[in-house]
Amino acid sequence: MHQWNIYNNFDSASVAAAEFIADKIKQCCQQQDQCHVVLPGGNTPASCLSELASMNLPWERIHWYVGDERVCAKDDEQRNDLMLEKNFWSKLPAGNFHTIATELGMEQAIDEYTDVINKVEKMDIAFLGLGEDGHTASLFPDNKALENTSSVVAVYDSPKPPPLRVSLGLSYLRESKLKMILAAGAGKAAVLKSIKQGVDFPVNKLGDIHWFVDQQAMPVSTDSTD
Repeated sequence: MHQWNIYNNFDSASVAAAEFIADKIKQCCQQQDQCHVVLPGGNTPASCLSELASMNLPWERIHWYVGDERVCAKDDEQRNDLMLEKNFWSKLPAGNFHTIATELGMEQAIDEYTDVINKVEKMDIAFLGLGEDGHTASLFPDNKALENTSSVVAVYDSPKPPPLRVSLGLSYLRESKLKMILAAGAGKAAVLKSIKQGVDFPVNKLGDIHWFVDQQAMPVSTDSTD
């Protein structure tokens, strides 16, 4: 079942999400040598990640993985890894950062990232994003990438530019030990309502998710857990 955590505003939701990630990382590192975490792109997670960067964590034992990437030049502003570098990785004292080299072309990027991902049986934490169409990572509704059972998949004909992307696959993300999403704003209210109703969006194919949302995205009258 989805677990819904609703906050008065976006800042509160972001801080709570950062504290949740930090707590789960600490628990993970008590049980094993390394912790493996998927990170989202887009603008929504920026403040959450900045908050996370200020926390006391065993950074050298944490591995960070980009959940998806656009096929474009390395310095293209559309790239997820640029947002992650600016808001998170550049602030860390140490770390192990795994990006998707789409500047080398889709096929080579997939081959290289698959080699990296397949060394991790399953992610400890998958911090993902949410689109207004119910997509997550670069897994869009009715896209053939949803049928691909590989750990890293090619995405063609993305409804949002650019049309070519590389993403962690649905079947791989589904196996993550813990999945969480931070979503905010009135623009996400309709899709969140549909998700609660069980609409067959890509994000609803992932299984249980810990949600961190603000009251604009989910009215306060909605139950806090579901």
